[in-house]
Amino acid sequence: MASHEFPSSFCPVYHQAVELIGRRWTGAILRSMLAGSTRFSDITASIPSLSDRLLSERLKELEQHGIVTRTVIPQTPVRIEYRLTEKGEALSGVVEAISEWGERWLSPAHRDHTDELVDRVIEVESPGAVPAD
Repeated sequence: MASHEFPSSFCPVYHQAVELIGRRWTGAILRSMLAGSTRFSDITASIPSLSDRLLSERLKELEQHGIVTRTVIPQTPVRIEYRLTEKGEALSGVVEAISEWGERWLSPAHRDHTDELVDRVIEVESPGAVPAD
């Protein structure tokens, strides 16, 4: 297994990046946009439980950070499209890495295996005890 050496335990740039992309719903919005969603309604439709208010707030934040551009298309009715900038597109590898990590470590199959290991530890630590739910 590869080990990584970090120069210090705290890095302000790393912290800022994690705080930005780790905000509630931001990862899902980025993933939706990386998959091709450009319109507000497309993004909303692709993310269950995301409110219009919160999507609007997150898109404004991403726009302020230069990750998303907002384009008004003057037609009737007016159409607004959101696109990832080069800076936003550069998050593709990050989103993919988090997705792969989640599939490996948070998938139902892994959770079932983890639960099974916990049950075994409980049996070893207290033979005959009934595991608590």
